[in-house]
Amino acid sequence: MTPSEPVETRTEDRPTQRSTAQTATLAEIAREAGVSAPTVSKVLNGRADVAPATRTRVEELLRAHGYRRRRAEATRSPLIDLVFHELESAWAMEVIRGVENVARDAGLSVVLSESAGRLTPGRTWADQVAARRPHGVVLVLSGLDESQRALLTSRSIPFVVMDPAGDPGADVPSIGATNWQGGLAATRHLLELGHRRIGAISGPPQMMCSRARIDGYRAALETAGLPVDPGLVKTGDFHHETGYRLGRELLDRPDRPTAVFAGNDLQALGFYEAARELGLRIPEDVSVVGFDDLPVARWVGPPLTTVRQPLTEMAEAAARLVLELGRSEEAPAATRVELATSLVVRTSTGAPPVAGS
Repeated sequence: MTPSEPVETRTEDRPTQRSTAQTATLAEIAREAGVSAPTVSKVLNGRADVAPATRTRVEELLRAHGYRRRRAEATRSPLIDLVFHELESAWAMEVIRGVENVARDAGLSVVLSESAGRLTPGRTWADQVAARRPHGVVLVLSGLDESQRALLTSRSIPFVVMDPAGDPGADVPSIGATNWQGGLAATRHLLELGHRRIGAISGPPQMMCSRARIDGYRAALETAGLPVDPGLVKTGDFHHETGYRLGRELLDRPDRPTAVFAGNDLQALGFYEAARELGLRIPEDVSVVGFDDLPVARWVGPPLTTVRQPLTEMAEAAARLVLELGRSEEAPAATRVELATSLVVRTSTGAPPVAGS
């Protein structure tokens, strides 16, 4: 790249059209930013040896000029970046397997990152991705802030969000599952077995998938003409320990529920432990439904009734989409794909206990 290379801008009506009035050189951007042309090149190439304030000023000017590196000029590394907000469970392994399947077929490798529980990776991560120029980025239960999105877009690095924590935005490609339908199906199953006091342990309220599942639970109860008892709805965090703790709270009540819908399998397994400590049998004394259908759900005692979320297939779809976006010369169209969930009935659910038995 040379200092006189034209910078491409986009008009509202014709995004890829260029004209003399719509172009700027890196030298002109450098003068406007008050830096040298090599410094602008360093920012474009994701080099770390640029002061943060300078980098921010240059990035803002590049965005203002609508700069987008032409794909033919971008030298990509044979990588897909896979970013988790947490990387510590069997849930993550199913996602890794899906992305690996697609990457292997495409002759690529996978780079794993974790944002330490944050729903948006740090700025250092974005600079590192820009520097290594992968074929694309798949973010799981994470998102990007505006500056990170602009940075990746300016390098023609496509990104897809899988199971977005919040609303990713209309212009961000994303892959999800029918979480509301899954919560509805789980609760209807319990209702059809005869349960009327059905508790719930949700996931984090800031996560869109968690809210959708608990909304499905509420909809099933309301459709059946049953009030939602706020005391039977506990807010969790998708971890085993929380399923245990909140399970104890529900089961220690004098009017404990006869069934519980857990927001994911890990919390359901924590609930199993709480029930065992109290000498309660599953499903004779209390029924349990999870969400995810992790491999362990088939092997616990009793095998867990759960809502199957096709995690591996979702990850494969996200990886395929990000590679397709990388091959396209057009600006990415808004893409939101939801894969179907399905109820898997095993032996952790049954009819409610008879009063007095």
